[in-house]
Amino acid sequence: MTTPLIECIPNFSEARRPEVVDQIAAAITSVEGARLLDRSSDLDHNRTVLTFVGTPEAVEEAAFRAIKTAAELIDLNQHTGAHPRIGATDVVPFVPLSNVTMDECIALAKRLGQRVGSELSLPVYLYEAAATHPERANLENIRKGQFEGLKLALSGAEGESDPNRTPDFGPSKLGTAGATVIGAREPLIAFNVYLTTDDVSIAKKIAKAIRHSSGGLRYVKGLGLLVDGRAQVSMNLTDFHETPLARVVETIRREAQRYGVSIHHSELVGLIPQEALVDAAVWYTQLDQFDKGQILESRLYSSDGGRRTTDDGQSSIVRGLSSPQPASFIDELAAPTPTPGGGSAGAYAGAMGAGLVSMVAGLTIGKKKYAEVEAEMQAIRVMAESLRKELTQAVDDDAASFEVLMATFKLPKDTDEQKYARNAAIIQATLNAAHVPLHVASHAVKVMELALKCAKDANLNAISDSLSGFAMSRAALTAAGYNVRININSLEDKSAGAKMLKELSVLEKKADKLEKEIRAVMKKRGGV
Repeated sequence: MTTPLIECIPNFSEARRPEVVDQIAAAITSVEGARLLDRSSDLDHNRTVLTFVGTPEAVEEAAFRAIKTAAELIDLNQHTGAHPRIGATDVVPFVPLSNVTMDECIALAKRLGQRVGSELSLPVYLYEAAATHPERANLENIRKGQFEGLKLALSGAEGESDPNRTPDFGPSKLGTAGATVIGAREPLIAFNVYLTTDDVSIAKKIAKAIRHSSGGLRYVKGLGLLVDGRAQVSMNLTDFHETPLARVVETIRREAQRYGVSIHHSELVGLIPQEALVDAAVWYTQLDQFDKGQILESRLYSSDGGRRTTDDGQSSIVRGLSSPQPASFIDELAAPTPTPGGGSAGAYAGAMGAGLVSMVAGLTIGKKKYAEVEAEMQAIRVMAESLRKELTQAVDDDAASFEVLMATFKLPKDTDEQKYARNAAIIQATLNAAHVPLHVASHAVKVMELALKCAKDANLNAISDSLSGFAMSRAALTAAGYNVRININSLEDKSAGAKMLKELSVLEKKADKLEKEIRAVMKKRGGV
């Protein structure tokens, strides 16, 4: 089996003291299994980007040691630089490379965030795929006001402290090391283009023209800066498949011509996927019939020397074989067997609701008309997909818990000892059989909240899908509630399940409130 491999690309607010960067890099390489691949420092930005890879365990420990070292050596009160920042370790993204899922990177980000918050007493914000709040998916929202602005917001120096800026982990106050943003994301390209001018206003105008948030290219974030005496367009390209590198460069070239300047040179910050460079080369050389299997090194280093690539250029070595289609859940539900039953059906309904929410968010992302809610929709989609996976898993979990419960009734009861053990097993299995649908109920309400947000702000053409997603998740809650109550009611001592029933009641009241809100939205925005 291929070794699990994660990439980590922490950004540190220091470049002018190489001895400090040396110590941070040494903290990373002190962990066995963590391999430092690249070190990129910019004096004008006063910022260093380190890139390292390793197993999940090694990467997590190396990141913690690097954050700890940076906190000890960097004072944000003394820091100046062209690049926005809120912390000594400003941002720590984890990227899945091989045999690792995005969900595992999200879990890693949350574990590290909790540890940094508790052991180092640093405020930690989760972003991108790990975000716990839709508005925090976008790094720019977290960095609003930079270190100085965040310090005021948390301290309440201008009135009451801002609860919307409360960190996910750690204290709600900033020390000399500031705060740290930790998350999980897909690979991005940090790419800068220098212009043949020192007029930074031109770089700012070009950055505004190309970045998506102001109506430019999808998957491009950009700033105009003055670096090394030249105007620079500093960018993050978050999906080079959808917005290729060559398209970005040519757009900048044409925008620059409007102001009588041109591109002087460009630079990478950190590393770049080979595929991005291949795509750029193919575009510039107009190799319209090019097949990525024609690359000599690809053939040379593939395991069979001649494996065919898929339509998107990915070798089957990376992609793996497709999983066989599962049996139809509806067919299994209709079969004359105890499982899957109502509990599984409820979980399945919740998963469908989450799927509809994910679809609506996806149909909103990339539409200029909805640019203001872009970041929120990206976060909603990530959350909906996570809930969809959880609810899909609950389909099997519910059936399994029922089968375990049935098995306990078949335990021997010939002696008093056996009767006691059997009764204890039945009680435990019954509580577990109630816990699974309670878990479904909780997730269903979360889906309802996301569906409401979509109904309010997402693509109006898909509002019926938002409402349908809400309806499916409400049905999931209802079905789950029946299963919680029937299991608890079967216990002689119902007090054992009293806490579950109370939690269920709270969820149902919350759902009632959400339903009133979405009905109002349906009438106001949907006209029905």
